[in-house]
Amino acid sequence: MTTMDIHQILRKLPHRYPILLVDRVLEIEKGKRIKAIKNVTINEDFFNGHFPHRPVMPGVLMLEALAQTAALLSFETMGETPDDNTVYYFAGIDGARFKRPVEPGDQLVLEVELDRMKAGIFKFRAFASVGEERAVEAELMCTMRKIA
Repeated sequence: MTTMDIHQILRKLPHRYPILLVDRVLEIEKGKRIKAIKNVTINEDFFNGHFPHRPVMPGVLMLEALAQTAALLSFETMGETPDDNTVYYFAGIDGARFKRPVEPGDQLVLEVELDRMKAGIFKFRAFASVGEERAVEAELMCTMRKIA
């Protein structure tokens, strides 16, 4: 089982502040699953407007954190480090359900399982939790493309 610190994550993902949403990878099983964390702090830029009176992490950013985690699993599974000409896109999101709000001080545990890989499309089962409570779950489809 493999882990990744922030320096290894930065080598794999093109995202940077404020959109990089994975702080550490706790476990990776190539071709199977990954477990990572996002430490949610009051210093996150999105809390300025979402919402000033009750800061809550936007659901779309929870899904983005899961997609970034899925990308790390994909790259590790394929033994690739993407270059500046590689982009990893969402191809679909199904069955997204939000179960609890994620607030400053929470640690979001991101778990993604590879369901299948076919013709360059990856399908994942993904969920994130805070402690023992599920915060979000969804099926994600992603694809990697070379850009000119």
